[in-house]
Amino acid sequence: MPSGGSYWTVVDDDYDVVPVVDSYLRELRFGRDRAESTTKAYAVSIGLFLRWCTRTGRQWRTAPRDMGLFIVWLKYTRIDGAPVVAGPGVEPVRSASRINQILAGVRGFLSYAVIAKEASGVVLEQIYELADTRDLPLAAQGESGHLRYRLRARHSLRQPTTPVDRATDHEIVSLFRVCRSARDRLIVLLLSRAGLRRGELTGLRRSDLHLLPDNAKHHCLILGAHVHVVRRENSNGAVAKSRQSRTVPLDFLVLLALDLYYLERTGSPQSRSCDFLLVNLFRDPLGAPMTLGAINELFAALCVRANLDRPISPHQCRHGFASNLADSGAALDEIQGLLGHASPTSAQPYLHPSNERLRAAVDRIPTPSSLIGDHS
Repeated sequence: MPSGGSYWTVVDDDYDVVPVVDSYLRELRFGRDRAESTTKAYAVSIGLFLRWCTRTGRQWRTAPRDMGLFIVWLKYTRIDGAPVVAGPGVEPVRSASRINQILAGVRGFLSYAVIAKEASGVVLEQIYELADTRDLPLAAQGESGHLRYRLRARHSLRQPTTPVDRATDHEIVSLFRVCRSARDRLIVLLLSRAGLRRGELTGLRRSDLHLLPDNAKHHCLILGAHVHVVRRENSNGAVAKSRQSRTVPLDFLVLLALDLYYLERTGSPQSRSCDFLLVNLFRDPLGAPMTLGAINELFAALCVRANLDRPISPHQCRHGFASNLADSGAALDEIQGLLGHASPTSAQPYLHPSNERLRAAVDRIPTPSSLIGDHS
């Protein structure tokens, strides 16, 4: 875009942009301030839907009535369009979770098309179960008396719940020990001791770090070493998930790792003009900001090098940070603030109590004196 922002779109077989899809993806990217990676995921999903419509002779405006057939097509049609013969023992080419992600993107597009008068309102009835509050018991309708509509997706596949486990301290230390550079050690610490997401980590600028006891020279009133996590456009595609900026204090281990990394970085002349904190030091393009994919590649290599019993993802380090906060007695609102969540309840899936904390919780239960007396 002329503003410098970028987004993904969908083209037809003649390589012409599909106008209504393009309008939806632009509104998603710039109107709703979603990340570029979000428009990519939605564009891929909508592209698959339009491809199915074309190959089965359907018009996309009327195809939602056959959404069940679209699900079957997704299950047994490869990305190159070759079908897989369904039958006992044949594995679908896409998982239930992947199909549900595609359906979510398609529903978003179709809902937008109805609002934009590009599709009939009956489409909503084909993709959602529509109801209003009058269907609810009186006790559940609320006191306002206002009529509110409820939507529930008609088509979705049951998928197994796969909660993300925390990275244990032992696993984090093992990853740290097999790092071959000061930069990689800093990455492990910022993920596990500051709880940053990958997009936040790779989007950090050197100017986001305030490392003095008194940061008045930075026009910052926050005392002590800390990092500002800011949502902005980045040339490497990184983006902070939360629209709200937050501040995360940094401990002495992270500060020490930063000192060693800055010394290492001075050996790369190409990185001197780059304000991004993390840059390529060992592969081309030298001095360019690291990408999300590079963080994933690093962790895959570290897990193999450390000979761990299971692969550890960068996000599991964030879970480990939240769990360590809870184990040390941090309140839920403190964990919320450090993780950058909108609500304290959003932090609950990140809490994985240690065995020691579970034992301590049981030991804190008082024992009635009468039970002691009966036992004796």
